[in-house]
Amino acid sequence: MNDAELAAHLAVEAGTVLLDVRASGQFEGKALGDAGDETANRYLVDALRTLRPDDGLLSEESKDTDERLSKSRVWIVDPVDGTREYGEGRSDWAVHVGLAIDGVAVTGAVALPGLDDGIVLRSDLPLQNMEFSDTPRLVVSRTRPAQEAVAVAKSIGGELVPMGSAGAKAMAVVRGEAEIYLHSGGQYEWDSCAPVAVALANGLHCSRIDGSPMLYNQRDTYLPDLLICQPEWADRVLKLVREGAGAGTD
Repeated sequence: MNDAELAAHLAVEAGTVLLDVRASGQFEGKALGDAGDETANRYLVDALRTLRPDDGLLSEESKDTDERLSKSRVWIVDPVDGTREYGEGRSDWAVHVGLAIDGVAVTGAVALPGLDDGIVLRSDLPLQNMEFSDTPRLVVSRTRPAQEAVAVAKSIGGELVPMGSAGAKAMAVVRGEAEIYLHSGGQYEWDSCAPVAVALANGLHCSRIDGSPMLYNQRDTYLPDLLICQPEWADRVLKLVREGAGAGTD
């Protein structure tokens, strides 16, 4: 299978593994989150090392090494994006399987196994004819809404939509459930690589909040901010951020 098909297959299968771990009843709360992280990571890492042995690999749940830095192709995965939500039995968590080539997120799949339809969003199968609201909706952390997002929402007359994981928030924009995802305050490459690949394939704007591009497979994997939005909102939101629409964490 090609890279996009593989990314989707692995995201779906890891999601199934995670649902099985949760349904087993052996764990709850933080212990469930830890068990899910470990089990899904083992599945993804083993599969990628078998099926793409010449590529680099970066996973949130595996010790990083310098080996990937010499690779053009690097898989960047987050076995459970939103471990807290997963452990709490919520639906707003995700599985990220992304591929960066020469630092650019080109291929990705984001599975949302907790939803009733268990959807997987893919960079090779963009959604069609999505409808968006005239009133901009901004997805934000359900526990720590970024001050930038709060300030931008106020400036543009937007509505805040609390949600869990980064992947769930990014895919809400892809699915037409929100117009803007503005994040600041701390993320890593695995939090955004697959979502950015899917968002770009769906014609969305993706950048850092200073307007610079999202770059991956860097020595320092800290990638603390991003903007994913409908293209017509990008310039206005970036301008508001430049003008100092608050500061905070998401």
